[in-house]
Amino acid sequence: MKNFMDQDFLLSNDTAKTLYHDYASKMPIIDYHCHINPKEIAENKEFKNITEVWLGGDHYKWRAMRSNATDEKFVTGDATDREKFQKWAETLTKAIGNPLFHWTHLELQKYFDYHGVLNGDTAEEVWNLCNEKLTSGSMHVRDIIEASNVKLICTTDDPIDSLEYHLAIKNDPTCKVKVLPAWRPDKAVNIDKGGFVDYIAALSKASSLPISNLKELFAAIDNRLDFFHEMGCKAADHGLDYVPYNSATLEEVEAIFQKALKGDEVSFDEAEKYKTALLLFCGEGYAKRGWVMQLHYGAIRNNNGAMFEKLGPDTGFDSINTRSCAEGTAAFLNALESKGQLPKTIIYSLNPNDNAAIGTILGCFQGTEATGKLQQGSAWWFNDTKQGMIDQMVSLANLSLLGNFVGMLTDSRSFLSYTRHDYFRRILCNLIGTWVENGEYPNDIPTLGQMVQDISYNNTVNYFGFTV
Repeated sequence: MKNFMDQDFLLSNDTAKTLYHDYASKMPIIDYHCHINPKEIAENKEFKNITEVWLGGDHYKWRAMRSNATDEKFVTGDATDREKFQKWAETLTKAIGNPLFHWTHLELQKYFDYHGVLNGDTAEEVWNLCNEKLTSGSMHVRDIIEASNVKLICTTDDPIDSLEYHLAIKNDPTCKVKVLPAWRPDKAVNIDKGGFVDYIAALSKASSLPISNLKELFAAIDNRLDFFHEMGCKAADHGLDYVPYNSATLEEVEAIFQKALKGDEVSFDEAEKYKTALLLFCGEGYAKRGWVMQLHYGAIRNNNGAMFEKLGPDTGFDSINTRSCAEGTAAFLNALESKGQLPKTIIYSLNPNDNAAIGTILGCFQGTEATGKLQQGSAWWFNDTKQGMIDQMVSLANLSLLGNFVGMLTDSRSFLSYTRHDYFRRILCNLIGTWVENGEYPNDIPTLGQMVQDISYNNTVNYFGFTV
């Protein structure tokens, strides 16, 4: 029997152990997509306790706690932080097979040197240990980032954001990590969702340009793209229900935009035409600036209407959408390619059944501008489990080139989530090691070692064009 989560955790053979310990584990981290708050880096926040850093905003954990019949008072309600931590510890006992169990203990080991097991009985011990370290003066946000060997972080930022905290970080010589903005224009795209008119007004104010028609909207978007580019942005990200493609003339789109500006409801068909036009404009803008375009799709959001009314979005009530997005994705990419304006693109689907479809789409649009110009993104959200990561990488290997993969990201709001990169690297090394041990690939350790280092770090640096 192997020891619980020891140094060879998830490494089942000698080749995997060599690849991980001698190659992958040594590599720095580029977190090219996350949801952490740049303000907390700029101000070098110190957390008051482990509940704040672990349970604040973490809807992964909230969902698990609700599945254990935990009263909402102890999830997002007014219970004390100590009470919430106790309920999380009691929930974790039931989480066998869930990545939350592994992530929790990886974080306890790495950041708090705790190698026991968190449960209801040990909660007090762990609470005291973690809080003592968190408030010791040596675990501010930047200390955590530096201890994690993180070299660069891309946050997720709205086009109207002032990016003031990015500027503060850039001008602070004591900050050792590079923090870049990433463009997320969902509110400008979602013409069919509430608040669109108010958002357009805010975009006008941020760009200092009037927006009364489509041409002026595009000018304002272009203005903000320039601003983000000047601030070092190299990536855009779109959170889409699906990838729309419904071609229309600019006159048609103008009429739809005018309708929305009046506060009138637009139809599904009209919304698709507007979204298609704006996404194409953005895509051309990314290509012009050499950015990477990321497409995240496949979620059904806010399924529980009562809880949405109570807590708002991003609180743990989303699910996987089984709608196929292959046709729209291919048509959208083709429209950009036909103009010679297809940027480097990473495609993520929340539906694991889309893995093969994405793998085949990649091969249709590769180019010499970048190695692996079209990428399948790492297993995302509900899929960043052990099996989900394996399935994504096996599918990618079957249909494309795993060696060109840009690897893992945290997609997290927590500064302790960098252990997810370690989790991924262990799974990667074990997958490759197993193929070698089975005689499916030569036992060429130098080549394989370079490959896992590339997937862990080098490919990301080269693909995005980061300077670190």
